[in-house]
Amino acid sequence: MRSVILGFFLALFSNQVKAEGSAHDFSFNNIDGEPMPFSQYKGKALLVVNTASKCGFTGQYDGLQSLWESYKDKGLVVVGVPSNDFGGQEPGSKEDIKEFCTVNFNINFPMTSKVVVKGEEAHPFYQWAKDAAGGPMWNFHKYLITPEGEMVKGFSSLVGPESKKLTKAIEKVLPN
Repeated sequence: MRSVILGFFLALFSNQVKAEGSAHDFSFNNIDGEPMPFSQYKGKALLVVNTASKCGFTGQYDGLQSLWESYKDKGLVVVGVPSNDFGGQEPGSKEDIKEFCTVNFNINFPMTSKVVVKGEEAHPFYQWAKDAAGGPMWNFHKYLITPEGEMVKGFSSLVGPESKKLTKAIEKVLPN
């Protein structure tokens, strides 16, 4: 029992968590329905965020866009992953989501099609991420991935995109 508790705390507080495989092993479809393999992001840090248009955290789109603009030339890719899993706060179609993000937040970072991010039906990336760093507890949960495809850690919805906690973690894993 003592080793289980110790293992839990080591995983909780370690800077980098190891998971079986790599984030580069997974693929989504982008918001337009085209294949979006994460292998195309080898050599870049990834910030993968499950999003929703009708959430109290939806304003984080501004911060995510700002992160994207500030760090994309340094090797960060922000990926928005729409999901309707928490409070039914992303009920729209991919067209509705794309229009909402473009009109309200001028989003131009990569977005996937809407997927399930929790439970047994979760997209395989989210099953891997849950094993590596815990599952998302709400919308706008963020996963930071190294340029080699390894999980760094997850950040709750309460950690804003431009918070020092997140930006320092991003700066540590940038390839440039």
